[in-house]
Amino acid sequence: MDPLYQQTHKQVHEIQSRMGRLETADKQSVHLVENEIQASIDQIFSRLERLEILSSKEPPNKRQNAKLRVDQLKYDVQHLQTALRNFQHRRHAREQQERQREELLSRTFTTNGTQKKILDIANMLGLSNTVMRLIEKRAFQDKYFMIGGMLVTLTVMFLVVHYLT
Repeated sequence: MDPLYQQTHKQVHEIQSRMGRLETADKQSVHLVENEIQASIDQIFSRLERLEILSSKEPPNKRQNAKLRVDQLKYDVQHLQTALRNFQHRRHAREQQERQREELLSRTFTTNGTQKKILDIANMLGLSNTVMRLIEKRAFQDKYFMIGGMLVTLTVMFLVVHYLT
């Protein structure tokens, strides 16, 4: 049991050092390192099963200590498995954000996208293009009336405040 335990313990430390390399690996080799780590973790789990069997066959005075050591290794490996999953989740989220960013930056926007949709809807409702142009012209004129009204209101308010105070 001791040689198998020592090999497994050594492999756990090797995986921990590979996890450190995983953070600094480039995008092409990160998948290879992840697969290597996952294969090592799977191998350790199979070794742990054998270690559990061997620990139950230990003499009664050493059995408790052997089971404790195997449980500690199992905990460490589960922690490594969780850390690998977290890293993969963060990497996947980062890649998805980069794809969305690139998609957004490569998308072409038009200034009359909404206006064209409104015209299409109006045509479906039976309004002609000339009526739509008149509506647009009226909306343009209304904007200037609104700005003028706001200026007149501000002027009146200023004069009222100026003369009453």
